[in-house]
Amino acid sequence: MEPAGVVTRYLELGLRIGRHIEGFVDAYYGPAALSDQIGAEPISSPEALRTEARQLIGAIDAQEPFGLTGLGTSTDDGGSRRRAYLRAQVVGLEMTTRLLGGETVGYADEVEACYGVRPTRVDNEVILGAHRDLDAVVPGSGPLAERLITWREAQAIEPDKLESAVRSLTEDLRARTIDLFGLPGGENISFEFVTNQPWSGFNYYLGNLSSRVAINIDLPVLSTSLAHLVAHEAYPGHHTEHTRKEVGLVRNRRFLEESIFLVGTPQCLLAEGLADLGLEVVLGRRPESLIAEHFAPLGIAYDKDVVAVVSEAGRALGAVRSNAAFRLHEDGADPEVVIEEMAYFGLLPRNRAEKSVEFLLDPTWRSYISCYVEGLPLCRNFVNGDPSRFERLITDQIIPADLLSA
Repeated sequence: MEPAGVVTRYLELGLRIGRHIEGFVDAYYGPAALSDQIGAEPISSPEALRTEARQLIGAIDAQEPFGLTGLGTSTDDGGSRRRAYLRAQVVGLEMTTRLLGGETVGYADEVEACYGVRPTRVDNEVILGAHRDLDAVVPGSGPLAERLITWREAQAIEPDKLESAVRSLTEDLRARTIDLFGLPGGENISFEFVTNQPWSGFNYYLGNLSSRVAINIDLPVLSTSLAHLVAHEAYPGHHTEHTRKEVGLVRNRRFLEESIFLVGTPQCLLAEGLADLGLEVVLGRRPESLIAEHFAPLGIAYDKDVVAVVSEAGRALGAVRSNAAFRLHEDGADPEVVIEEMAYFGLLPRNRAEKSVEFLLDPTWRSYISCYVEGLPLCRNFVNGDPSRFERLITDQIIPADLLSA
C-alpha cells in the first residue's frame, strides 16, 4: 500500500466502523488489499475509532496531503472543496463512533452531525391539513383513512406482472436519462425480488459500473409507487450517480474516497434527495400519463387522475416519518404507540405502518429517514427545474452546506 494520506485514512476508518455495523459500508470498490488488511485486523474499539476520527478531522483541517489513491497520482487534488467534503464525511463517522461507544446523543444532534442538516418536527396540524386536502379528492365515502387505504391497495401490482412492469419502466427511464445526462458505456443493472427487509428497495452498487437492485415484496408493490422506486434506485437515481462518479471522480480524477459509500454521512442525504427527485427531473412534475402508458398494456390498475391529485395533496405526509423518528429516539415512545400514530397520521394500514417503524428501529437505519425527508426539498430547491443543476448532483462532490448556500 502507498503512504497513508487523509484519503487512505478515511477509507480505513469507514471500513473499520463497518465491522461493527452490518450494512454501514453500503458500497466499496476501492483497493481490495485495503479491505483485506482491515478485515484481517482485530476489531477496533469504539473509543479507538472515535480517536481515529478526531485525529483525521485534525489532519484534514491542518491541510495534510490527500495522499496517493491507489489508482495513480493526479495533479487535480480538488482543493478546498474536496477537503470540505472529506471533513463533512468524517464528522458523520465521528458521531457514529460516539453512538457505538454508548454515548447518549439527542436525535436532532445525531442527524445534524451525520447528515449535515438539522431535522425539525412538523406540527401535527400541518399534517391534519393534508388530511383535509386529501379528503376532498380521494374517491368514495366514509372515513378518509379507510377510503385512501382501499383506493391505494387496489393499485397493487399482481406478482406475475411485476417483472414486466419493472422492465418497461427501466428501459424508458434509462433512455431519458441518456438523453438528458448521458451514461458511461458498459453500465448495467440487474433486478431481484426479496423479502424480510425493512426497506422497499435497495441499490447494491458493485463497482465496475454495475448495480444489483432489490425490490422488497414483503408487502404488495403498488403501481402508484413503482415508477418512483425504479427512478430512485436506477435511472436517474442511485445507479446513475454511482456510475457517473465512478468514471468522473474515481477513474478520471483519482478521488478514491468516492469508492466507498458510508451510511451516517452527508453523502447519503444528497444521494437520497437526488434519487427522490429523479422521476420528476426526467418525466416532469406530473408524470402520471406517461406512467400509465407502461401499465395499460400489462393490465395493471393505475388510476392516473386520482394518483395526480392524491400525490399533490399528500406531500406533507412525508413528515409523518420524521415525526415518528423523533417519537422513538427523542421521546422514547413505545414502538406500538408509534405504529398507531404512523397509521393515523400517515393514513396507512397497520402492516405498512409496522414496516415503516421497523425501518426506524433498525440499528443501521434509525436516523436515515432524514435523508429522504430533508434531502428531497433541499435538492428540489437547488435544482429548481434546471436539469444542469441535477447533473451537478450526480457528477460532483457536493455537501448539504453547498446547497443551502446556493
